[in-house]
Amino acid sequence: MKQITIAVVMLFSVSVFAQTNTELKKHFETYYKEMKKQGDVRGIINAMTHLNILEPNVARKDTLAYLYLSEGQYRQALNTIGIEKNASDSDMNVEVKALALKNLNQPKMALEHYEVLFERDPNVYLAYEMADMKIQINDIEGARKNIEYGLANVTDDMKRAFYETQQPYETSMKAAFLCLKGLMTFTENKTANIDAALKLMNDALAIDPKFNLAKISRQALESQKAQNATETKN
Repeated sequence: MKQITIAVVMLFSVSVFAQTNTELKKHFETYYKEMKKQGDVRGIINAMTHLNILEPNVARKDTLAYLYLSEGQYRQALNTIGIEKNASDSDMNVEVKALALKNLNQPKMALEHYEVLFERDPNVYLAYEMADMKIQINDIEGARKNIEYGLANVTDDMKRAFYETQQPYETSMKAAFLCLKGLMTFTENKTANIDAALKLMNDALAIDPKFNLAKISRQALESQKAQNATETKN
């Protein structure tokens, strides 16, 4: 009799738990829809977090990580999906890992995921980002390959945004690649390659005379060249 009573109690508990779980799921689904309608990203994240606890789902987790990324919460994004490279990762998952690690100043780790994205869908925008990071970690040959790919496939209508000024601006993607190639050329040999790097900056500015990053880079190279000349005389 005692065993039957325990079994009935356990069955009742499971039934109540299932009912409560279903009710909670419905509540947070409704809450999610309302937050989405209001454009409340924090509310959407909160709703999705609860839904993922109640009913774990890979696609939902990827979306949650992407929302964290869009809010600049890079560590939270990576804590949600991890940093490991997995062949089964969705494109969104890989993109979140790549961008979050890049924004956390981890170019080597970010590049692992950028390479995956590039293998799946090679394009000039990814090539630029990869070349930029490879220059940072002194992978000159890797950067050269990405830049060559970019210059071979870029079209005149392609643009890239830059944010080093108070007012963000866009410039020609081809000019951006030429500027990046100039930086790579200088990094490869900071003494012998100054003139070659300056030419590339001038080529970029010939396409877009208002390209601020190319202007700044050219000024820095000219100053370095003048300093080298002074040191040689002394």
